[in-house]
Formats: sequence, structure tokens, C-alpha cells
Amino acid sequence: MDEQHEARDVYAAVADPTRRKLLRLLAEADELPLHELTMHFEMGRTANSKHLAILTAADLVRHRKAGRETRYRLNAEPLREIEDWVTFHTAFWNQGSAKLSQLLKEEEE
Repeated sequence: MDEQHEARDVYAAVADPTRRKLLRLLAEADELPLHELTMHFEMGRTANSKHLAILTAADLVRHRKAGRETRYRLNAEPLREIEDWVTFHTAFWNQGSAKLSQLLKEEEE
């Protein structure tokens, strides 16, 4: 998978712990400029900008210019894809667990 395609993938975007922390910070605030986001990390603005670019490519983050600074905000809508996936697999495992419990119960009888 090439890097450009991966950057648009919501799963790949949230796979990185730094990007998950950025999303959490943005979820807790309406908007944050890059310098405020950078204060929460031991990396510079350039590294944070690269993470934000991946999140932006996955449409998880939106940005706007406000004077000389760029302000970032969360767009949580693409996270529904992950929620749907987790919901499906949770139901799958719950059904499997219920079937296994029933089989074990029948064997005991």
C-alpha cells in the first residue's frame, strides 16, 4: 500500500498513538492552533504538521486560516466507519460466545 493511499485510510490514520492523542486533544477543544497542539508533545511543529496532514487527508481533521495561524478542529464523522466495524465484530464475538456457552451448558446436562 503506498503512503498516499494509506494517509486517506481512517484505520491507518488512527493507528498511530500520536495521531490518536491529537484527535483526543481536538475533541476536547473547539479549535486549536498548531503551537498549542505542539505543546503537548516532545516533537516539533514540523512533525506535528506531518501527523495533522495525515489526519486531514483522512478527513478526520479540518483546518482554517485565522490571520497568520492555522487552526485545527476534529471532524469525527469518518470515525463512524470504525464504530461500525467494531459494532459488527462485537456482535459477532458475543454471538459466538453465547453459542459456546450454550454448547458447554448442554454438555454438562
